[in-house]
Amino acid sequence: MTPDQVQLVQQSFAKVAPISDQAAVIFYDRLFETAPSVRAMFPSDMTEQRKKLMAMLAVVVNGLAKLEAVLPAASALAKRHVGYGAKPEHYPVVGSALLWTLEKGLGDSWTPDVAEAWTAAYGTLSGFMISEAYGRPEAAE
Repeated sequence: MTPDQVQLVQQSFAKVAPISDQAAVIFYDRLFETAPSVRAMFPSDMTEQRKKLMAMLAVVVNGLAKLEAVLPAASALAKRHVGYGAKPEHYPVVGSALLWTLEKGLGDSWTPDVAEAWTAAYGTLSGFMISEAYGRPEAAE
């Protein structure tokens, strides 16, 4: 990721943060719509899960400029996800739901440059997480 892409991700996430609860609902609704089989991996009450998602996104987004500081937490998260039944092929589906959610949440602020920056950020992080969890890197968005 370039420094400009890091800045675009951080600036656009700052616009989504005020509607984080709503964004998390939209994300999970989209994820379960496009990949209904993953619904079983989540609790029936998604309140805490939605909070965890947005908190983790905030940590990652704020740490993009110093990615090495975020990678240990991302590694641990990836390994926990294996225990929940996550597979490498789930990462592109999650990425697609995330980008779709951001596009909906940002409206006119979702530009081609912002989309490219988020795609790069997700690709970098998900590739790392897949490698950590499964021992092999794979393209994930």
